[in-house]
Amino acid sequence: MLFNAEEEARITAAIRAAEQRTSGEIRLFVEDFCDRDHPVERAAELFQRFGMYNTRQRNAVLLYIAEKSHHFAIWGDAGIHERVGLTFWEAEKQLLRHYLQRGEACEGVCRVIEQIGEKLREYFPADPSQNENELPDDILYGGR
Repeated sequence: MLFNAEEEARITAAIRAAEQRTSGEIRLFVEDFCDRDHPVERAAELFQRFGMYNTRQRNAVLLYIAEKSHHFAIWGDAGIHERVGLTFWEAEKQLLRHYLQRGEACEGVCRVIEQIGEKLREYFPADPSQNENELPDDILYGGR
């Protein structure tokens, strides 16, 4: 398993903190192996499977990590992607890659969640009277 209980708690707390300031949603999916040619294909598949496209403002983001095959991807829905573009996602991927290569997965995931949260807050600020948590914050694990 990539994360121990303490690290899982840190990541979940980072997701909650990021989502408090935005209507956007962030999820993390972790599995052992990616069975697609490109991890972004798997991220897109999981995004659909978990209904992440159903947020009101199409502003959900999925972080995908396949630990043993050393793959990862970030998938942002149309609402956020239209605003931040490929340059932002590439920068976040480079940041995550840097941490993963150093064996600091938890720290890297938390930093990326924080930065994605800042962009979500910039473009989709939370309405304090109506900031429903549309998706669960827990880490999703796959069995592959």
